[in-house]
Amino acid sequence: MAVLNIEVDDHIRVQLQELADNQGVSLSEYVRELLMESVVPVYEQEVKRGDEPPAESMRIADRQVLALLHRILARVLPEDSNDVDGDLDYQLMRAKILEQGYTGEYWYETAGFSTELSMRDCRRVKDILDMFRICTFSIDHLRDEGVELDGRLVHELQFSGFDHNDALEGQMASYVSFLMRDGELWTELQPQIESNDNGNSHSLMLDTYLRMLAEYRRIKDGRKRGSSRHDYLLSKDELARISEARIHPANRRAAED
Repeated sequence: MAVLNIEVDDHIRVQLQELADNQGVSLSEYVRELLMESVVPVYEQEVKRGDEPPAESMRIADRQVLALLHRILARVLPEDSNDVDGDLDYQLMRAKILEQGYTGEYWYETAGFSTELSMRDCRRVKDILDMFRICTFSIDHLRDEGVELDGRLVHELQFSGFDHNDALEGQMASYVSFLMRDGELWTELQPQIESNDNGNSHSLMLDTYLRMLAEYRRIKDGRKRGSSRHDYLLSKDELARISEARIHPANRRAAED
């Protein structure tokens, strides 16, 4: 069996030890199980994104509720209705599909519904936006203080959106638009989105953002809590570290060689 040595900060080791104690196992066993969970999933099916596939079967109670809703909607739609809800005949047709149990037509109920964006990916999007928000504030503050910043560094620390041609990143881009719909959250990033084809990066960005985010978390974790309103800002060196994290480690080593 191979031996793997890793270095972690003291407080991380203490937290890991507490988690291991709670599980009633040794620290080595606990860390080994975490690694096994990451690299040897028991079952993992790739999520196919796009429209939700229709159900092959529905409970009778669900069919009754949905059919009733279609019949109610059919009666309240304007006579000249011509939007996504269709008209009276369209809604009555959908009610009949459910009442008669035509499973081959159940796709009517899921058409237009996207595959769920997981809670993990939703949190990732918000964390990425927050990271770029802090980077933007930090760059503006340093400039106000007269600190010279390389143009390339500033450019690399701008949010360029997600790849609209990728199913997952395209859905993340849509989520960004939803989060910023009222013009109240992450407003400082709006000019960056607009200057990058309205948030379409035209290349895969998630892996790059996650590397930057990991470095950003390391910086935050190494800090003490402060009371100044500027304590959350990043230094020039810290900004450079986040920018450098854009490059994949393998490419960094190749460049050094």
